[in-house]
Amino acid sequence: MVKATFSIGSLLLLACGSGSETGPDARIEADAVIFFDAALSFDAGPQFPEPGFGVISGDCDVLDDELTQSEPSIIVSAFDFEQGYVDADQDMLTAGGQQILEEGTAGGSSVLSEVFAFEILKRCESARLLKTETTISYDVEGKLTDFLAEIDARKIGVSVTRAVGFPFDDPYELSQASELLQGKLSDILESTANVSDEDRWQKQILGILAYAPEHAEVLQEAWMALDAKTRADTVVHIIVTNGDDDFIYCNGPCP
Repeated sequence: MVKATFSIGSLLLLACGSGSETGPDARIEADAVIFFDAALSFDAGPQFPEPGFGVISGDCDVLDDELTQSEPSIIVSAFDFEQGYVDADQDMLTAGGQQILEEGTAGGSSVLSEVFAFEILKRCESARLLKTETTISYDVEGKLTDFLAEIDARKIGVSVTRAVGFPFDDPYELSQASELLQGKLSDILESTANVSDEDRWQKQILGILAYAPEHAEVLQEAWMALDAKTRADTVVHIIVTNGDDDFIYCNGPCP
């Protein structure tokens, strides 16, 4: 199975960091900063993305006004997996990721997609897991949100899905992306209306694990065409997966 190489530039992403000049002039400038005043202390703060299983690129440490404004927003990141995840790698996950893995989901085979949707939020946005899917309280039975997290001292609901067709390497059509977004964003509106006050979130994030960069491009096009009522104020987080990512989409090796 051959997948296209992910290109941040091709998706017009905001990069997590920027390159620096090299050569003698750049070194002199760096030395000048280091020795400007030995009495001053400099705290660089958290470095994003934090280390963990898989390499993160694309939008990272970017959620700010998106968590409070009433408009929808969309960000695009990527996970590159040099090797597939196996049970022995559990210690490389964050504490929240391990908790989601251990407590499971309300059904289906999507637990690892939920795990890695949380992993990228923890490693890029310092998210803290509050509750997993089966422990969130609702006043009315209906659609469920996959987990409840805290980001920047705000309760955020997170729903997770996967953008992939079959056969997996076939082109991902606009109609498929539109149907996926329409359904999941509608589910988010329902779960937001039904959640109990004790777990009420300020905003929801829809995390979409996308099989290839082309899937992400089609998802963005489909999202732009949605009506305002469906998009609401949800943050759509597209997460392209590259490398040995069969474990996200299949129970074992993909066909």
